Amino acid sequence: IVIGFGKFQWKISLLTGLSWIADAMEMMILSILGPQLHCEWRLPGYQVALITSVVFVGMGISSPLWGNVSDKYGRRVGLTICMCWTLYYGLMSAFSPVYGWLLVLRGLVGFGIGGAPQSVTLYSEFLPVKSRGICIMLIAAFWAIGTVFEVLLALWVMPTLGWRWLLGLSTIPMAIFVSFCFWLPESPRFDVLTGRSEKAMETLTRVAKENGKTMPQGRMIAYQQSDRGQIKDLFAAQYWRTTLPLWFIWFAYAFSYYGIVLLTTELFQAGDSSKIEPTCSLECKYLTSADYKDLLWTTLAEFPGLLVILLAVDHIGRKRSMALCFFMFSLCILPLFACIERTALTILIFVARAFISGGYQVVFVYTPEVFPTGSRALAMGTSSAMARVGALITPFVAQVMLRTSVYLTLSVYCGVAVLAGVASLILPIETLGRSLQESAGVQP
Repeated sequence: IVIGFGKFQWKISLLTGLSWIADAMEMMILSILGPQLHCEWRLPGYQVALITSVVFVGMGISSPLWGNVSDKYGRRVGLTICMCWTLYYGLMSAFSPVYGWLLVLRGLVGFGIGGAPQSVTLYSEFLPVKSRGICIMLIAAFWAIGTVFEVLLALWVMPTLGWRWLLGLSTIPMAIFVSFCFWLPESPRFDVLTGRSEKAMETLTRVAKENGKTMPQGRMIAYQQSDRGQIKDLFAAQYWRTTLPLWFIWFAYAFSYYGIVLLTTELFQAGDSSKIEPTCSLECKYLTSADYKDLLWTTLAEFPGLLVILLAVDHIGRKRSMALCFFMFSLCILPLFACIERTALTILIFVARAFISGGYQVVFVYTPEVFPTGSRALAMGTSSAMARVGALITPFVAQVMLRTSVYLTLSVYCGVAVLAGVASLILPIETLGRSLQESAGVQP
């Protein structure tokens, strides 16, 4: 806290931000790649949905693994390996000759992206209490920049160069991150926990020096913990009431967020929400530049969403902010039950996406705050895996179920959001203004 917030934190914000931009771009590709390959390779609907799902399968499997690596060997190690992995397979997938190869390579990309939330674990451990909520939200702004950047890139690349170039060029932020990641320090909290106090002191001295502050006098108190990153820690007496609702909240955020992203392109292509019929693989529409522009507008929704939540998260607290987002999202879905024209559709999707993306970031602030250092990365990893399960199911609802019944699809999204809003309110711990916990029994 004495070291404060300064130049060092700005640098680490930019660097972890790059990993978020990369992650967001890889995710945004999915809603653009689907319609394109549906046409180019004459794929039936379920194979298009599989391209999205396979990425989330990869993430779901790998998130707890990356969390475990980060709790055992260090945050920096986990993050660097996962980014190099994603960069390699992201580039490879641009050269996929056939559908099967594309599926395998995108799955491996997903396996790598599963480690991206560890950048929040690393980042949160360098922040003073006062600015933690706002800073993690700033990282979220990078996510929004990534999604907007991807749509702009698609608008420029798709009509002329095609999807392979889009896949290749989308790995640029990742390449920049990998070139600079040697600068990233290991989290001092992690070093203390592994009994490397001198190393933690070195890092803290470096941070203080870059921030132009002096290190306070005194010595470090080490809580060494050898059994880090065990799943049973999340179900200890004081944590299970938090872990279970939180897992459902993560599930619901990803389910609703990616649902609204995929629904956007589906509803826009239909032109009118009543015209969505089961399509055979032969009828296909390429996304037009008008579709890309509407996609851009709804993507820009993430910025106002962040602003609203920036104000809420430090005033009404983390739990209420999450509940607010879910309830607002379900309110915006309700009017879609009536057939409405395109402008109103765009506005409603805009507002729904603003709230759901804002809320998604609150849960990123809340999770590292509520768990201790020994199991923090694992908590992020398992929660993230739950989110991936939600994201995995959502294409089958937003792309496949939509063909059978628009109303049923919208009801599913509404219901999940309301339940998750209630789950947010019953969480036992509010972390506003609370410092990060070092170990399960110790409150610093």
